[in-house]
Amino acid sequence: MSTATSSTVSTTQSPTPSQAPTAAPGRDHAPALERAFPDAFGEASYPLTEVTGTLPPALRGTYYVNGPARFARGGQRYGHWLDGDGMVAALALAGGRARLTHRYVRSHKLAAEEGAGRALFRAFGTGFEGDRLLHGLALASPVNVSVHPYRGKLLAFGEQGLPWELDPETLETRREHTFDGRLKAVTPFAAHPNFDAARGEMFNFGVSFSAASPSLNLYRFAAGGALVYRARHRLPWPCSIHDFGLSERFAVFHVSPYVMDMAAFRAGGATPMDCLRWRPELGTALWVFAREDGRLLHRTPIGEGYCLHMVHCHEAADLLHVDVLEMEEPVYDQYALPDLFPDARLAAIRRYTVDPRHGDLVARTELECRQMIDFPALDPRSGLGPYDSFWVLGIGAAASPGRKFFDRLLRYDRRQGGAADRYQAPPGCYLGGEPVFLPDPGRPGRGYTLCQELDARRGIMRFLLFDAFELAAGPLARLELRAPIHLGFHACWHPAA
Repeated sequence: MSTATSSTVSTTQSPTPSQAPTAAPGRDHAPALERAFPDAFGEASYPLTEVTGTLPPALRGTYYVNGPARFARGGQRYGHWLDGDGMVAALALAGGRARLTHRYVRSHKLAAEEGAGRALFRAFGTGFEGDRLLHGLALASPVNVSVHPYRGKLLAFGEQGLPWELDPETLETRREHTFDGRLKAVTPFAAHPNFDAARGEMFNFGVSFSAASPSLNLYRFAAGGALVYRARHRLPWPCSIHDFGLSERFAVFHVSPYVMDMAAFRAGGATPMDCLRWRPELGTALWVFAREDGRLLHRTPIGEGYCLHMVHCHEAADLLHVDVLEMEEPVYDQYALPDLFPDARLAAIRRYTVDPRHGDLVARTELECRQMIDFPALDPRSGLGPYDSFWVLGIGAAASPGRKFFDRLLRYDRRQGGAADRYQAPPGCYLGGEPVFLPDPGRPGRGYTLCQELDARRGIMRFLLFDAFELAAGPLARLELRAPIHLGFHACWHPAA
């Protein structure tokens, strides 16, 4: 069913800070952060004319970013960052000029609630009297996590729901994407697909949450878009998994015991956030699957850590290298609005080296890291092979209690054993959007990275473009918006043909 909107997009001012929640008293490393989460952001499409610095004329393509942008409906405020309805922003670059378009993904949830004039569906971290589940079984996805070009289309993804197809230029919502009818609305489908650009294949997964028979579903789609297989594998418990890795021959999952109490979820109107339990005594393992047919090959115990995002996977010398950002416990309880990351989890950058023939853990190594970091991004030219550098957002005050947010952009270099470069945002400014790598078409191995910066006190947002290997030198270009938009989650770069 299509829920497309008209193609006309008008500029709408963002809500005033008075519509945002008030920060809790106490130590505050992120003053005015509540202004990043007003009731709702507006939609708009316009050229960016306030540019400081220089946009490389040869840089042609579109940066897409998805994230939560509506945090209230009909007087009902959301209490968790993951609850907000998704908005996709597109920053189109060509010939040294830029144009910004940002629109909501008109999902079933958003359309129904817009029509009713009030919140209807229970969210990940917010419940209310009379709230609903989709088909009485699951959350209605706000489609707010990632966005990817796919076979001439643009797909926006949310957790536990099918993606939505958007117009790549106008961002008009076209329809829910069912992969030619092979998947249904209740099919468990994650927000973190992986792509093999060389073969044109897409892989994804979904967790079937069930008290009696929880399972991990692995999907492989051929270059032409056909579903090659859906492989179902029994999980020991209904656990939260957000990301996975892909190499030439394998798909790899970091399966940790972040367990959903299904009885509590079904019985009392509780949210998933209420029902997730961290059970480190159950242990964590890498699950290694054969890409070709989806067979589970090995479960390799690796301790009791938690991973939200993987960095990369690749194979070398008959070994499988799995690079992850690993924490001692999950991070979702740090997303409460407006006081995010009060006790931020420091991340370890770990490489697990596995012998895929027998599933043995051969080595565990780490890069030096004493930071809270997230949203890792690599040069896409690395493909599924080895790499040296990756880029992340970080939190400067991570070791101190109190509200905080991303205010650093860092490059880690495996050859140097740790952080090699860093940009520190000015006080009161916060970064958003996965810092994706934009290859320089004229310089092999070189390129740029792009992210958002919000000056919360002044109500000014910019896109920042950096030489990816000269972060400390500051942005090459600052592109100021007419009004702030949401701080995004995952992003991608789609070069022009």
